[in-house]
Amino acid sequence: MSQKIHLEIIIPEELAGLRLDLALAQLLPDHTRSQIQGWLKKGEITINGKIPRARDIVTGDEQVLIAASAKFQPEYLAQDIALQIVYEDDDVLVINKPAGMVVHPGAGNAQNTLLNAILHHAPALHTLPRAGILHRLDKDTSGLLLIAKTQTALTYLSRQLKAHKIKRIYQAIVSGILISGKTIDEPIGRHPMQRTKMTVTQAGKPSVTHYRVMERYRAHTRIKLELETGRTHQIRVHMAHTRHPLLGDQTYGGRLQLPKNATPELVNALRTFKRQALHAIELQFTHPTSKELITCNAPIPNDLQELIKVLVEDNKHVRK
Repeated sequence: MSQKIHLEIIIPEELAGLRLDLALAQLLPDHTRSQIQGWLKKGEITINGKIPRARDIVTGDEQVLIAASAKFQPEYLAQDIALQIVYEDDDVLVINKPAGMVVHPGAGNAQNTLLNAILHHAPALHTLPRAGILHRLDKDTSGLLLIAKTQTALTYLSRQLKAHKIKRIYQAIVSGILISGKTIDEPIGRHPMQRTKMTVTQAGKPSVTHYRVMERYRAHTRIKLELETGRTHQIRVHMAHTRHPLLGDQTYGGRLQLPKNATPELVNALRTFKRQALHAIELQFTHPTSKELITCNAPIPNDLQELIKVLVEDNKHVRK
């Protein structure tokens, strides 16, 4: 059955470098690539107010408007997977994502993702790009994610996100001792040789991360971070660039450094913590309908709590 669709999409940065039709095919899993190419030929898709070509390369952050007739062809399964719901109403949904869960289906991850779980929880979201998921967390990062439940909410919150008006607060544990807080203002782009990685590069996009010190240990520091921009792997890349990578980061963390005379408990904890010690702890946004300021919080997960406990105990051992 055909129906009219009216969509407004912001191309996410992680799709930069793809052809437009391929990028839109990923963002609109309910529609085929040939369908999308047909809309492009008919001029039913505009980017930043102009009619593009299917072969145009996207750079990220483009505003895409679609006004077309289409048949929905659901591709992803709705799966009964438990969700940790922090906030929900008719317009928005906020989820506390556990570490280890992939946000969106992709190569090798067609099922058991957050999107599959969301489609089971709210089937109507199959009509929205990426089931209304507004931003991503890496598989091994835990914490808060914002999902729009209507096209109006998706458009409103996408604009807030692009204007850097959605507040995202993280906690992390990094290697080394940080003396004070800092703002990292370094552009991030795709690594020229390792295409699955990001790096600080003058050819990249402006990227700003603010952090402050919360607690110091013998050879590590717990910090609180706020994103001003939202580049792929931004916190992980910025902290690695300062030579204080996230503890447990298997991509940007480098070789594990054990503190001298560390307790056996700390050695074991550091060797067995195999994910980046990063948690999205707070999310603040303006509600798309009520215009109220909504603040959500997610407690630090057990694995990170245990790691902090061991680091604190190691500090006490040294003082003795």
